[in-house]
Amino acid sequence: MLKILEGTISRVPLSGGRKHPQAECINIDTSNILFICGGAFDGLKKIIEKRNNKGKSIGFNADIKDIGDNDNMDLSDVQQKDLVKYGLMPELIGRLPIITALNPLSKDDLKSILVQVKNALTKQYQELFKMDGVELVFSEEALDKIAYKAISKNTGARGLRSIIEKFMKDIMFKVPDMPEVKKVVITPGVIDGTEEAVIYKNRDRKSA
Repeated sequence: MLKILEGTISRVPLSGGRKHPQAECINIDTSNILFICGGAFDGLKKIIEKRNNKGKSIGFNADIKDIGDNDNMDLSDVQQKDLVKYGLMPELIGRLPIITALNPLSKDDLKSILVQVKNALTKQYQELFKMDGVELVFSEEALDKIAYKAISKNTGARGLRSIIEKFMKDIMFKVPDMPEVKKVVITPGVIDGTEEAVIYKNRDRKSA
């Protein structure tokens, strides 16, 4: 891994894997590849805050702060030694010349991921329902609720699928056995588990 990061000629089998040692290989110059290493780094804030507060709370009149109290601390202050203390190899950190932090995804960012991007989660479910001739609608309030849940769990965009699947699995199980259903509306209560999805049969509005 270290040699690949710093730049080397790597022989890669066309078939992929080591099960065929006689397979044809191609040479790849990794010095021409831009490597971007990222992650959530849960707990890194505490390491940075501990470094910043070191030596500041001395004396009877010093302000005493609990590590981790500042949830809004800027991760852009991260240094190489913080990542080493976090557990990454110094040799690996030394081969990453630029270290920066990205802003967390906002509610609007998460909503955009839910509905606007290619292969958005809501579009995927809508296509599945369309196969049964059913229109699936997520209310704006429901989309807000999903985004807020992802933010509160600190899971970012990766947590959106698990949040949606949790309340959609029962609906997807029931709807195929209800041929009279024309439309299903997801409300905030569905996401909380306090109410069932609103189902439209013909022109009558009923609950599932």
